[in-house]
Amino acid sequence: MVGVPTAPPVAAGVELGATGSSTVSGCEGVGIAAGQDPQGVIDAHSEGTTFCFGEGVHRIGRAIRPTKGSTLASGEGAVLSGAVALTGWVRDGGLWVVRGVLPAAYKLKGQCEDLATKPCQVGEQVFADGKHLTRVMSRDAVRAGTFFGDYAANAVYVADDPRGSRLEMSRTNTAIEVSASDVTVRGLTIEHFASKPQGGALQVGHGWKVSGNDVRWNHAVGIMVIDGDGAEVRRNTVADNGQLGIGQYRSAGVRIVENLVTRNNTDGFWIADWESGGIKSTRSSGEVSGNDIVANRGIGMWSDIAEYDRRIVANRIRDNAADGIRYEISYQATIEQNVVEGNGFGTGRGSGPSLWDGGGINVNTSAGVRVVGNLVRGNRNGISIQSRTRGEGPRGRYVLRDVVVEGNQVMMDGGTASTGVVENKGSPTGEGSVDFRRNSYRIGDRSAQRFAFKGATLTWAEWQAAGFDADSVSS
Repeated sequence: MVGVPTAPPVAAGVELGATGSSTVSGCEGVGIAAGQDPQGVIDAHSEGTTFCFGEGVHRIGRAIRPTKGSTLASGEGAVLSGAVALTGWVRDGGLWVVRGVLPAAYKLKGQCEDLATKPCQVGEQVFADGKHLTRVMSRDAVRAGTFFGDYAANAVYVADDPRGSRLEMSRTNTAIEVSASDVTVRGLTIEHFASKPQGGALQVGHGWKVSGNDVRWNHAVGIMVIDGDGAEVRRNTVADNGQLGIGQYRSAGVRIVENLVTRNNTDGFWIADWESGGIKSTRSSGEVSGNDIVANRGIGMWSDIAEYDRRIVANRIRDNAADGIRYEISYQATIEQNVVEGNGFGTGRGSGPSLWDGGGINVNTSAGVRVVGNLVRGNRNGISIQSRTRGEGPRGRYVLRDVVVEGNQVMMDGGTASTGVVENKGSPTGEGSVDFRRNSYRIGDRSAQRFAFKGATLTWAEWQAAGFDADSVSS
């Protein structure tokens, strides 16, 4: 039996340590020098070969397709770049322009924070001496530190004088794509790819091992696990990607462990509700544990749509703009021993202070979920349990049922923070469907209405009288 907690979970005192390509040294195998065509080298060798990318920038003009059991690695700091150099700039009024570098206009998708101009949908990014320029959507809006891509005229405009600087534009969509099983990727820096919304610069397939890489400044998803049963993503630094750090789709038994996932959603995807932020998984299962998921402009860890047998354990999830953890229209999960702090303070479209907007941990219309032993501190709200009308799923109708919230420390003595259960008219909360027990709350003033149920805001005493937390404590 879980008791009322008196100390924070072990994860609160653990430091992640080094991640990324700096943790990898040495590579023995077939060399690939900067400037060589990697695919030609790979195709000339048998399955199971180790390929060692040499020091320097490897310009990737087409996605690399590894063979079964092969290893793509570097111990020399190799950079795989999807960018092309922008040269031939000329003055055009008060701006600078280069022509003939954009692809033909293509079908756009993705929900942006800015609904009017939708800047997140276009994939080509511009970098000046490695610095990411902000996209604007008209020539008249171009200012210092920004760029405009005019696809109709095939022209890129900047305000800053490009002479003496290195300007590049992401052009290739994908660095490495799924073409075989049991591939290993380690020690690489993968950057500046024009990955499409919901698509990854690094795709991960069945049985892949992806460790010790830096995946950064790609337009959409940094690392995307697709039909990747049994894959492992470990000790990578996944930072500053345009939409999402790590994605997982239709993949069972995946382990996402001990990664640094930070500052993702640089390109303006919808913060509150469209796959932006740290990690998002759909129709999958597996473990997300021991990660630092920090300062992403969206949800920290999001399981959404028919997830099952999911374990979200011992992560440190801090300062993300939307929910720290969201478990939505899914089944059977354990959310345990996480440190969830400072999440939910985004101010974009759909963000807000109510329990409908989420907060530290949000369980939305899901069944068989255990929220146990977490530290939930200083979030926009504490723990939000939501019951909505969401239709049918592969394991039955999506309903709020068999949710246990036990042995957590919930600190919500500032701002608008509250904890509780909210429901819409079509999906009233069933009797006994949510059980809060043996939790510890810090609420400051006990007369404050820090709890909610059946459309009413409640004091601590009223919350207990409603049948919750009878054996819990508050201070």
